[in-house]
This record gives sequence, structure tokens and C-alpha cells, in this order.
Amino acid sequence: MPTKLILDTDIGSDVDDCLALALILASPEIELIGVTTVYGDVALRARMVTKLLQLRGVTGVPVAMGAAKPLLGKRRVYWGGHEGKGLLTPADNALQPSAEHAADLIVRTVMAQPREIVLAAIGPLTNVALAFLKEPRLAQNLAGLTIMGGVVGGAGALHLPWTEHNIRCDPEAAHIVFSSGAALTVVPLDVTTQVRIRREDVARIRAAGDPFHDAVADQVLRYPHFIEHGGWTHLHDPLAITTLLDPSLVELQPVRITIETQGEHTAGATLVSLPTAEAPATARIALRVDAPAAERFIVERLTH
Repeated sequence: MPTKLILDTDIGSDVDDCLALALILASPEIELIGVTTVYGDVALRARMVTKLLQLRGVTGVPVAMGAAKPLLGKRRVYWGGHEGKGLLTPADNALQPSAEHAADLIVRTVMAQPREIVLAAIGPLTNVALAFLKEPRLAQNLAGLTIMGGVVGGAGALHLPWTEHNIRCDPEAAHIVFSSGAALTVVPLDVTTQVRIRREDVARIRAAGDPFHDAVADQVLRYPHFIEHGGWTHLHDPLAITTLLDPSLVELQPVRITIETQGEHTAGATLVSLPTAEAPATARIALRVDAPAAERFIVERLTH
């Protein structure tokens, strides 16, 4: 039986969300039963999702808008300004997402099918936190919660930032989620920055020769960081989805994760430690990845 999945996404700011959605739609192991959008212009993000679903010929998947701002509204919302360009046209302003709030969709869907649904959160965690606050039983009724977010760092990873975008954007929401008791799988920058998509991979996607694959390829080629890097970008969110499809590509370790919410320089940091009897594990985290195999797997799927 396919894994039933709800995707919570800030699609548009980084092309990896678009690629993650494309990977899901190309994977028969996953049944996508809902998509929720978070952070910034959630209506535009919802139109992007709806347009991609239409191009793929997918119907019956609700798309719901969620929280536009962080939980406490203390931090400025990042908006790249390139979101939707090349994908949305003026005619797409008529695309209508669900009237249901994202948190309500998550709660309603999961509680109706307890322990059957995995939630993949690949953006800031505001929607997920709101859902947990609304329904305290939600964490125990998820089959799993996979998060792209956080960074462990350390002596061998001084090139990585202290904090990762999805956690840094709403540390208070992340604190709620990471302390919820849900079965968490965390895919941090430590492994996602080892996995890339390159210009020749984009050409393979476009060669599929249909409007959906053409749109996905075009979004990658337009992504500012892809251009700035000279023709490559990281596969952050697709790697998180890949852990649901082939867990053997990463090494998962039980750890205890605490979210820093108040540090002047470290608000949003993910503090990772080995579990003890007094402080048991709260998540499994990916610390190693077979990067070449993961790249091959993702790109191959994206061509279908």
C-alpha cells in the first residue's frame, strides 16, 4: 500500500520545494492526499502547487493555505521576489485553493485516519505547530513526521550556518513541533548540502517532453542560486522525501533535539545530543548520505 502523505511547503522561494513535489508525484510508493502552504504569500504558493498538479494531470488533492507569518510575529518574513515567475500567468489568479485552513486540513485528515498518514514539512513549521496546538492528540496519530530542517554542524562542517532557514524563520513553532512527541525524522543541512542537481540533470527532466516536466525544468533554470552557482543547486527537500522512498540512502541516528529560541545569534539553532535515560531520544536524524546514489535516485525519478 502506498504511504499516505500530506506535504506542508513554502514552495517558490527555493526551487527544491518544486522538485520535492515533482518527486512525490513521480513516486507510486506515495499517495498524496493534501498539500498545505506556509510562510509569506501563501495564496501565491497555493496557486503554484495547484498549477503544477494541473500540469501533471492530478485531481482531487486539496491545497490549503496556512500561516503567512511566524507564530509570534517577531521576525521579518523573507520573500525572494522570484516566486511564481515563469510558472504562473495572470489567468492563474483564478486558481482557487481550499477554503479550509492548512492546520485544520492537517488535523481533520490525520484524525480521520489515525496512524496512517505521514506529514512531510519542508518549510517553516508554523502550520504544523498550529495543528499540534489545535489537536493535542495529533502527534500520536501521525504515522510519522519528516522534516527538512536544522543543522548539526561541528568541526567538520564550519562552512554551514549556525541556523537553518526553516527553523530560523519560526523557532517558537519549531520548539512546539520538536517537543510534541511525534515520530520525527529530521533531514538537516549537513546531508542536504551534499546532494545537488546540475544543468545536465535539468536537461534530462526537460527531455521528458511534456508541459509538467518543462515547467519543473524551467523553475530550476530560473532559480537565482542555480544561476549564481553556475548551473547547480542543492536538493534539500527532495532528499527529505527520498528518505520515505529509500531510507537506505541515509544513515539515521536516534538523538535528542532542542530548539534554541532566545539566542542573539543562535535563535533557531538545533541543539543535537545523544539520548540518555534521563533525556530520551526525540527524533531520528540523518547524519550521513550516499550522495551519488541519492542524486541518481532523485534525478531518475524526476524524469518520469
